[in-house]
Amino acid sequence: MTQTLKETYLKEIRPSLQKELGVTSIEAVPKVIKITVNTGSKDFKTDKELLTKTKDWMGKITGQAPLETKSRSSIAAFNLREGEVVGLKVTLRGNRMYDFLQKLISVVLPRLKDFQGISQTTFDKSGNYTIGFPEQIVFPEVEYDKIGRIQGLEVTISTSAKDPKTSLMLLRALGMPFTKDA
Repeated sequence: MTQTLKETYLKEIRPSLQKELGVTSIEAVPKVIKITVNTGSKDFKTDKELLTKTKDWMGKITGQAPLETKSRSSIAAFNLREGEVVGLKVTLRGNRMYDFLQKLISVVLPRLKDFQGISQTTFDKSGNYTIGFPEQIVFPEVEYDKIGRIQGLEVTISTSAKDPKTSLMLLRALGMPFTKDA
């Protein structure tokens, strides 16, 4: 039986990161807190079938039903009214988060065309990492015939690391395929 990413993190990665970072408490070692997957479209307000299909494929790739995000204010220039659905999001925690991260690292990223690794520079100042996908069909659960149309999505990995350098060490230890240093 194969070991899950969570078990590997707890048994092997966390103790080695503790030594490498020189922290005394095992709880001070950075960890992945949550993964947020989101997508948006201006056509959700008019095309309810697209909204239904998008909810369906997001639910399949994450294993969790997506939450509708609505506009906070009306903007006449964008023909947008307050309270209209503009996006969908899923927040993953716990075992689902680790399962999704393992699938992202071992299945989805290698399926990208001409994949050479992901950039090391898209961390924010808090150590969170965001990956944008121009099309959702890189996920194996998405069936091309049933999606309606190609849409992009964004995956944000939130960590407890205080800076990008420590977060990079954590994600690299988890197996994230980063590009080589320039």
